[in-house]
Amino acid sequence: MHALSAAANDARMEARVEALLLARAADGDTRAFRELAALLARPALATAIRVLGDHALAEDAVQDAFARLWREAGRFDPGRGSFGGWWRRMLMNCALDGRRRLKPAQPLDDAMDVTDAAPDPLQQAEDADLAARVQAAAAALPARQRAALSLFYGDGLSMAEIGEVLETSEKAVEGLLLRGRAELKTRLTGLKDELK
Repeated sequence: MHALSAAANDARMEARVEALLLARAADGDTRAFRELAALLARPALATAIRVLGDHALAEDAVQDAFARLWREAGRFDPGRGSFGGWWRRMLMNCALDGRRRLKPAQPLDDAMDVTDAAPDPLQQAEDADLAARVQAAAAALPARQRAALSLFYGDGLSMAEIGEVLETSEKAVEGLLLRGRAELKTRLTGLKDELK
């Protein structure tokens, strides 16, 4: 119980720091914006890679989101929701715009790093094949299903939070997750048998 309350306190403290930095950035403080961007960059890039399946496009989406955050910092209204939700919605919109620019679905080259301290070459080849197949199956999903799965499993967001980010209802998110999991299961049929 103590660990949960400590994690909750850390999350609240992080939210306060982000809100303070955003307020200072809205007043034109470039140093505060750089600090805020440094806090947000790594998780934002990981999310964008999972959604887009392409490292370069993900970097572009994150850069677009940061440019938009800088321009719109003064428009954030804490009375309408959390900064985290507002930021994720902004990032997701930029990532989905990037996804639309992507022609055919690309495998998630950077989203799943399979590493081991002393990898066996055969195991390493099998792991790479498995990762490539899972990545290809995920990359073939429709953008909104992929985004919902990424936010749910990758970022641990609730359906309500995902609904806020994707600007849809919880029921619609439930449907996106259900269809996305079903489609992945279909695309990966036989993989479980091969692994035995």
